[in-house]
Amino acid sequence: MQTLYLALLLAAIFALLAGPVQQGLRTALHRRPLLLFLAPPLLTALFLLASLAAGTWNAELILIVLAYTVAPALCAYVQGPGPAARPGALDFLTILLLWLPLEFPAGAAHLIAKHAQGFLHSVAYGIAILLGLILFLGFRAFPGMKYNPPRGRRDLILPLAAYAITAPVLMLIGIWIGFIPPPHLPTAGAGKMAAAAAIIFAATALPEEILFRAMIQNLIVLRFGRGFRTLLAASVIFGAAHLDNGPQPLPNWRYMILATIAGYAYGKVFERSRTVLSSTLLHAMVDWTKHFYF
Repeated sequence: MQTLYLALLLAAIFALLAGPVQQGLRTALHRRPLLLFLAPPLLTALFLLASLAAGTWNAELILIVLAYTVAPALCAYVQGPGPAARPGALDFLTILLLWLPLEFPAGAAHLIAKHAQGFLHSVAYGIAILLGLILFLGFRAFPGMKYNPPRGRRDLILPLAAYAITAPVLMLIGIWIGFIPPPHLPTAGAGKMAAAAAIIFAATALPEEILFRAMIQNLIVLRFGRGFRTLLAASVIFGAAHLDNGPQPLPNWRYMILATIAGYAYGKVFERSRTVLSSTLLHAMVDWTKHFYF
């Protein structure tokens, strides 16, 4: 049942890759902006059903999720529907309202049974990404998000070429600063490694690339212009998001250094490709390599 819920969320996220689906959503929200406020209760209801399936229903938690989904929707609604060529301060605030509660879920542990924490965090992350796409892709209609399928061989060649350049750099610096050990041959079987590649792509790389490249990097570029400084700023933000990750003591500056370098490579691929799936592929290959070879 838990796998079904996550699959449904993922299917909804992937469905928005289709141009007709995006256009239909955009048209509906621009004609009737108040439809935007259907998203928070529907997404909260999905979280409630997931909680019931996990056996950890909690009224306080459901109210928190409802407030969490309403706040960014209200922030976007105040600015009105797009197309918006240049983001404002409230657009960046909308991203913070989507991102920071998941990055720093203070007090959430006591509201969720331990056995369900991982599952419900994944559900919450999926809801956040889906809501972010509704807000920025549909309602605000920002250009440059590149949330679409690949549009040619270049979109596949770019991440492969970037991986060949970036992976050795990350390996050498990671070993030098003590973030990763020397490489070793994987002990897992081919089937497990293949399954992990799909999971990493869909559950880790894609949500992070939607947030950090299609949303954050794109908004910074639209606001301040394209160039080295804006790409570096987006990379540092991505790196800083890993300060609270293990396995080293927190704040994990080693992880931040590696993530900033990787984020620059992901951002460059996103900048030069025609789809966010290109940087997603590079991101997934880097994470997969680290998982099995270090």
